[in-house]
Amino acid sequence: MVPLSACVVNAPVRMPVWVGAKPLRKGRGVSDTSGLTVARSTSGFGGRVARLGVPSPVICTRKAVACALERTRRPNVLLITTDQQRYDALGAAGNPLIRTPVLDGLCAEGTRFQNCYTPSPVCVPARHALLTGLLPHNNGCVNNGSRLAPGTPTMMGLLSAAGYVTHGVGKMHFSPPRRSLGFQALELSEEIPAHVEQDDYLPFLLARGFGHVHEPHGVRSDMYYVPQVSQLPAELHTTAWTADRAAAFLRGHDQHRPFFLWTSFIKPHPPFDPPVPWNKLYRTVDMPKPFRPEGYRQLQTWWMRHQNRYKYREDGPDDTLARTLRAAYYACVSFIDHHVGRILRVLAATGLAQETLVLFTSDHGELLGDYGSWGKRSFLDPSVRVPLIARWPGHLPAGGVVTTPVSLVDIMPTVLAAAGVDSAGCRQDGADLSTLPTAEPRLVCAQLAEDAHGTYMATDGRLKYFYSAPDDREFLFDLAGQEREERNLAADPAWAGRLQDLRKRLAARLRGDGYERPFTGAGWRRYRLPPDPQDPDDDRIFQEARWTDPWPRIPGYTPERLK
Repeated sequence: MVPLSACVVNAPVRMPVWVGAKPLRKGRGVSDTSGLTVARSTSGFGGRVARLGVPSPVICTRKAVACALERTRRPNVLLITTDQQRYDALGAAGNPLIRTPVLDGLCAEGTRFQNCYTPSPVCVPARHALLTGLLPHNNGCVNNGSRLAPGTPTMMGLLSAAGYVTHGVGKMHFSPPRRSLGFQALELSEEIPAHVEQDDYLPFLLARGFGHVHEPHGVRSDMYYVPQVSQLPAELHTTAWTADRAAAFLRGHDQHRPFFLWTSFIKPHPPFDPPVPWNKLYRTVDMPKPFRPEGYRQLQTWWMRHQNRYKYREDGPDDTLARTLRAAYYACVSFIDHHVGRILRVLAATGLAQETLVLFTSDHGELLGDYGSWGKRSFLDPSVRVPLIARWPGHLPAGGVVTTPVSLVDIMPTVLAAAGVDSAGCRQDGADLSTLPTAEPRLVCAQLAEDAHGTYMATDGRLKYFYSAPDDREFLFDLAGQEREERNLAADPAWAGRLQDLRKRLAARLRGDGYERPFTGAGWRRYRLPPDPQDPDDDRIFQEARWTDPWPRIPGYTPERLK
């Protein structure tokens, strides 16, 4: 791994100016009010990106110099993430049912990346890829049980070294929980803390008399995918607490130093438990049935089937339950939207909105009954695609929509470039989002687990390919020709050449980094998995509260085996 000392701080550095929504005419330039020539560009967001060219001769008054210095001031960075929010759980993405007025407004004021993919459709690897700018095979974190290799440079560590105040609020999912990974301070609300002292949200609840709520984020295990109403009042819900702590940080921040604030909401990760009155915002009868195309079971991978079984959802479609769950899921998203609005209003009240790069995204999506499946761990769009919105006044086009495929690993290089941190000595798998050429094909890769359970994906925005080792199957989807992924083209002879090309490009990407574990010779390494247990109850998930007694003792009723 590259040591932190190899990453040079070189600030302030101005980012390229991103100009408005209409393409610029090729070959001409325009001048802004400072006399700097903005060169037309044929690269970037379909011609929308322009780079600062050589300054034209101007008389530099003291006022002009002060204005120029103000424009080059390093921005604050506000990164807001949700957990398990699929790409289409957003009104601005074309969903007519969900109500997300704050996030829709953020899209109108900034740029929405329509085709953003997670590097791994499961929590821990996705988050570590975002924070290191490295794909899972390069940072060593490929599944929820993995740990980031010690000494791996992180976005927070580099920003801290560059003079930023770095602060994390909410769900980090680090191991151990208070491992800083470069943060100067953490305020944690984790899903299943083992001890009260590992968390900051739990002591908050206990101090307010809610110690009887053993599972404040919803009841898991056999209730994991059962719609719930929070046992807490709305103002004490983890979503509200996370926004409260983010707002408190913004109000108390010393404005002489730039900040990096990661505000990380647990929801809409299941259980779906919106509080009153948000639990009645959407109703079952208004929700659509899950998307199940003809032959949908042939699109399920081992991970999807395994996940259905251990989360008690393997008995086939139940459309009424699925629609009720979708209503609860949407309510969780809308509740988050409301609290994102609170954070953004505080940011505006502090006078920092104009000099803050705001990023909103999620670690991965949620199948929500589509393809007869629940959860994540799939490379179909509902699981692998996530929202990504970026707002930076004066730098990002308002109302811009980018269709080039991007990844969460692009966030770190984008933030470092904005902050003026020269990361040339640090390995980065992503790219600064302001410099992506749209005229050239771009390959976005992702991975879940490895060896016998490994799945590997690549997409260029027109086609999507993935290989599932536990199924020993390839999948190919025509993203340009199908509105939704309905047909696996991997066995279609008419698509054989394109499948082979994308397979080779994915293999070249992995092997080019020295990652040989998935391969043997010229092809994928094959494994033989043991059969699934005949009794499905042998493979159920049990996630109980760990900070308190998970098995309450009720005299005369509690089974002897639990005493």
